[in-house]
Amino acid sequence: MSVPLSASLRRDLGAVESYATLLGMLIGAGIFKVTSDAWELTGSSVILGYLVLAPAILATSVAYSVFLSTPLGREPGGEYTHLSRTFGGYGLAFVGVWLKVISYIGALAYLARALADYLIELLGGALPKSAAIPIAAASLIFFYVIHVAGVRWFGRIQVWMCILLGISIVVLVLPGLFNIHIANYKPFFTHGAGGFASSLPLIFFAYAGFESLAQTAGEVRDSTHRLPRIFLRGILATTVIYFLMSAVAFGVLPGAELRRSAAPMAEAASRYLPIGAAWFVTFGAVMALTTSVNATMLVPSRVGIMLAEDGLAPAFIGRIAKKTGTPIVGLTLTLLVTLLLLVSGQISLALNIAVFALVVLYFLHSIALLALPRANPELYASVTLRMPLIVQRIAAVISLLFMGTLIVVQLAGDVSVLRRLSFRERIEHASLTTIELVLFWGAIGAILYLLAARKRRADAV
Repeated sequence: MSVPLSASLRRDLGAVESYATLLGMLIGAGIFKVTSDAWELTGSSVILGYLVLAPAILATSVAYSVFLSTPLGREPGGEYTHLSRTFGGYGLAFVGVWLKVISYIGALAYLARALADYLIELLGGALPKSAAIPIAAASLIFFYVIHVAGVRWFGRIQVWMCILLGISIVVLVLPGLFNIHIANYKPFFTHGAGGFASSLPLIFFAYAGFESLAQTAGEVRDSTHRLPRIFLRGILATTVIYFLMSAVAFGVLPGAELRRSAAPMAEAASRYLPIGAAWFVTFGAVMALTTSVNATMLVPSRVGIMLAEDGLAPAFIGRIAKKTGTPIVGLTLTLLVTLLLLVSGQISLALNIAVFALVVLYFLHSIALLALPRANPELYASVTLRMPLIVQRIAAVISLLFMGTLIVVQLAGDVSVLRRLSFRERIEHASLTTIELVLFWGAIGAILYLLAARKRRADAV
């Protein structure tokens, strides 16, 4: 019997590194970039949007906690591993995770570019804006080297960056609570219920990616016991942070000014903090983005390990270096494709499906949780999470309702764009809809799966 590729990964991450991975992944572009963008759709009710989405994210995380408490919690792959092992098939799981990998690479390029913008802001104009692309590329190469060196270095640098991020959040929030002007929250809903609903997919981007923690399952000590708890506690902590930071930002600075700012949180902090402290908040935004880049880079290569292990990707993609315990080939491919998107300026081709792809995967994952007792009784019997079955099912239903609503809202917005703009106009403005991008990338994924499945059958014979 052959040894699984994932068995060569090194379990060098503990609970502290896992919390840093989850919090660093979430408190990045979400709160520092998306908050001001969402204001244009719904006004200061963005604050409420974070609270409305929190129960859905917590409910969705229950499925991950359940699966990670089984023997599957010792392997990477996340949704792909859970879906394929629950239903005993690979097609749907493959196409779903293919879209996820594409979206993560797009998000990685976006985060690197956002990081470059904040660094230029931090240096006070010492660098021209034209330096953004080289800085973004350099940041990607830097974190690539960290990952290649070993997951222990990934964890160490993630923890220290999160500590600096946490200090900057305290510097922003505590004094900010005493400088809030209630008048800045008015009007709370600028475009009614419709505007608030349309802002939810964008606000959801702040929470999207929480499931990336599941990709560390092959590298966390006692993962089946630790990771389920970290999911629930980490998301609760993130919700509190989102609420406080957005409440301070909109309470201190009128939304219109916040929207125009290249560094919204730093702009808000400059209104009530001395220069040095306001600068440190900008530095905190840089740390938020670096932690997100660091965590995002990990995901595609770990998915590649499981696909290679199942014979659905070339074996070299999942190969793990003996000296460092890292999938160097997978990490290299991630870096090269991300750099290509960044330099070509075509980030939107991958990023614009990010939220939709993840929401669909969350939807399917919750279905898998509902189906688990009957679809795979043996796997269900191995669940060690102490949560009653009725609570698991309620959480799955809540997740399905929220994710289903987000899917409908996003598709409705796409239909509106399709009616309003011609295909040529959408190409010229880099605004291809999610529907078009999902069909395009999904078709490529389906073709790759059919080819891989054919080769897998031939190898088996």
